Amino acid sequence: MDIKALFLGLAFAVMWSSAFASARIVVSHAPPLTALAIRFAISGLIGIAIARALGQSWRLTRPQWRATVIFGLSQNALYLGLNFVAMQRIEAGLAAIVASTMPLLVALAGWAFLDERIRPLGAAGLGAGLAGVAIIMGSRLSGGVDVTGLALCVLGALALTVATLSVRGATAGGNVLMVVGLQMLVGSAALSVVALLTETWSVDWSAELIAAFLYTTLVPGLLATFVWFVLVGRIGAVRAATFHFLNPFFGVTIAALVLGEALHPIDLVGVAIVMAGILAVQLSQVRVREAAIRRSASAEGR
Repeated sequence: MDIKALFLGLAFAVMWSSAFASARIVVSHAPPLTALAIRFAISGLIGIAIARALGQSWRLTRPQWRATVIFGLSQNALYLGLNFVAMQRIEAGLAAIVASTMPLLVALAGWAFLDERIRPLGAAGLGAGLAGVAIIMGSRLSGGVDVTGLALCVLGALALTVATLSVRGATAGGNVLMVVGLQMLVGSAALSVVALLTETWSVDWSAELIAAFLYTTLVPGLLATFVWFVLVGRIGAVRAATFHFLNPFFGVTIAALVLGEALHPIDLVGVAIVMAGILAVQLSQVRVREAAIRRSASAEGR
């Protein structure tokens, strides 16, 4: 992994993790799905305009269109929609921790449903990650966390897993920024329908709301998604996902700094265990992929 990829990964982790704190501010002042639909519409149009200025085309390949629609629905509409609603009920740090378990869910789904083998390091990491989540959830449940909000976050993490599995098809063939813009418009369209049916327009206007909305629209919404696609195109989805191990730490830290959310010792222990588990799972998958490449190269050389 080169220096540029390392910088991109760290930048993505910080931006992705900061989205929870800014989203918590937005949903405390405005209807969550309406705000998210508007955010995606603005981000998507900006992304498409920049892409066109750079000469990118919206004539995508059929696999790109399919992956763009799946990514737009699963990440933007489902994952973020569920998280925005959930953060009216739970803290941003907890939402960040739950969302960060996506690499663990990917590995678990591969083992359970796709008959993928897990190396000892990956199995240990999966066990450690799930144990860390159990520690955090046990602490929060005993502390009276809103169960409905927590359940919405879990469903969102499952949707994020589907989005991650579709990202390779979305990046193949170029036009990265155009794909970013289009998948945001897909999410905006889906969320607009639900928002019109379930929400009323009631906004508590303030400088804090405007700043948080602009930040979440431009930085986690547009820039972080673009950086993620570039990172995946540079080092592959498996290696890129390794940076998710930083998200629990950055998520709870940023939420504490920006929102003043409490950092309990038991939560910090759980976060450390989850981070170690995610890192072990991702490193194991990287080794599996590298071994497969070596086997393929060896077979071609015969």
